Amino acid sequence: MFRLSDKGEKIQQMFGAIAPRYDFLNRLLSLGIDRRWRSKAVRLLKYREGARILDVATGTGDVALEIARATPSSVKITGADFCREMVELGEAKVAASPYAARIDFRVAPCEDLPFQDNTFDSITIAFGIRNVVDRKLGLAEMWRVLRPGGRLIILEFSTPRSRLFRQLYYFYFRRLLPVIGGLFSRYNAYKYLPDSVLEFPSHEEFSRMIAEAGFRSIHIKELTFGIASIYAGDKE
Repeated sequence: MFRLSDKGEKIQQMFGAIAPRYDFLNRLLSLGIDRRWRSKAVRLLKYREGARILDVATGTGDVALEIARATPSSVKITGADFCREMVELGEAKVAASPYAARIDFRVAPCEDLPFQDNTFDSITIAFGIRNVVDRKLGLAEMWRVLRPGGRLIILEFSTPRSRLFRQLYYFYFRRLLPVIGGLFSRYNAYKYLPDSVLEFPSHEEFSRMIAEAGFRSIHIKELTFGIASIYAGDKE
């Protein structure tokens, strides 16, 4: 059984603590733009009738629900997350939706996915790869459970290229976001967010990591002046 590192356990506990206010703060802090980003990522899915799709770091199930809305009723979706509190909230959201029969959840980290090789037609992970302590292992695990011909789609925060916009972004991210987050939830958790984004590899570095895990035909799409980016790669 996979054991989280001390850092992984701290991140897991942090998300458990902010879970009750997580959805509300996502909408507030992103001004609702995060929904549009998720929708754009889901449009890149590869699937067929009866396909299975995995959403890693599913949180409260926003992407899983978006996938269900965008795909035929024969497509089944599994959400996996290492934080039980998030998964429990996701299960409640899905149970109250029209897609309850199509979505199931598992409590599991990205580095140890409890699925057989070559199981899923597509895999998504939105704003979660930053929180995977061993990213190389996490990417290798997603490659393992993806079927040949399947696609990995990663949506993650990134650093804007424009110097002016980058300065405005840094001011909001470093100064305002932790304060606003602290008013409604925990300051330390919303200080971790910008810190983790600023430490994340560049487009070029992360694309190399994806390629080293075995993925091919890797494409990057920048969103909203580069605040977020979508990485898509296929398993041949």
